[in-house]
Amino acid sequence: MSGEDASLRPERILELSERLSAVAGEKIGEIAYVNRSAKMLAINALIVAARAGEAGRGFAIVAEEFKTISTQIDVVAAALESQVRADLNELTKIGGAILGRLRGQRLADLALNAIEIIDRNLYERTCDVRWWATDSAVVDCVAAPSREASSYASQRLKVILDAYTVYLDLWVADATGKVVASGRPDRYPAAKTLSVADAAWFRDALRTQSGDDFTVCDIARVRALNDAPVATYATAIRAGGQANGKVIGVLGVHFDWKPQAQAIVDGVRLTDDERARSRVMLLDQNHRVLASSDGKGVLEETFKLDTTSGDMGSYAEGARTVGYALTPGYETYRGMGWYGCLVQTAQADKPAATFRSPVIPGKAA
Repeated sequence: MSGEDASLRPERILELSERLSAVAGEKIGEIAYVNRSAKMLAINALIVAARAGEAGRGFAIVAEEFKTISTQIDVVAAALESQVRADLNELTKIGGAILGRLRGQRLADLALNAIEIIDRNLYERTCDVRWWATDSAVVDCVAAPSREASSYASQRLKVILDAYTVYLDLWVADATGKVVASGRPDRYPAAKTLSVADAAWFRDALRTQSGDDFTVCDIARVRALNDAPVATYATAIRAGGQANGKVIGVLGVHFDWKPQAQAIVDGVRLTDDERARSRVMLLDQNHRVLASSDGKGVLEETFKLDTTSGDMGSYAEGARTVGYALTPGYETYRGMGWYGCLVQTAQADKPAATFRSPVIPGKAA
């Protein structure tokens, strides 16, 4: 960070408040010390003047006046200390509130950025599944089922998977739910004899109204894919590959969730210091952890997120600040009610500034 940028950090408010507190306490202490010395001189002068009798009367008047002025200086110094303490404490309070608000807003902005990135990524998946469902090899293997048609469809799916590395597998199911072609039968052999008739994505895809529609399910582990967590997108395969053709099957594409989501939460722009005390998460509509920068609680933990501030906001919980943002969707993809969320613990540095009582030189603590 450049010197210019460093001077503009919001934390600078509290640093300056701390410095002013130290300087003010020190200088008021010096005033008190000098004034105490002056009082001692005035007292000594009065003693000497008393011993001098009539000759020291004029000198005594000056010493007494000096003593009066010194007392007034004490009053002014005490008032200054009181006012400076009040003002600096208020400055610290205001600075802390501003800093907290700025930090919270930044975390909310980063949360929004994270959820927008995943939304754009998943929007592409909705395009992929609708496009590939019109591929002639995919259509033919359910329109005119045969071993040759299924084999050719599997070859086509493999070509797609080789080009699109974000998927674990692609499945073609007939209208009864039987998987008749897959892109990686060697890696995931269970798909060869699998029925997906009870899968929500299959049933929902059968009910789509046209080839422009698709369905998507929440992140879930799929046993036939070695229990990997996936986001499954599906659409109906229609006769002739036409948007309004008769439904003859379903194409399901299994997005490889873990590495893609992990890259997003790990890629949020944080400084090294911030990263060490922050947790970045993607949460579903029920606040279940879908991805986490610390790798903990994925698909198991439900994070207690307070969304009373609306679709986007932040709040403090003790020493930590939480920023969040609801998915805004992207293009025709409305999103699934997911949230981006950042939790950041306060920096473990010196406490907020409070006025330091004057330290009077030579005075015992």
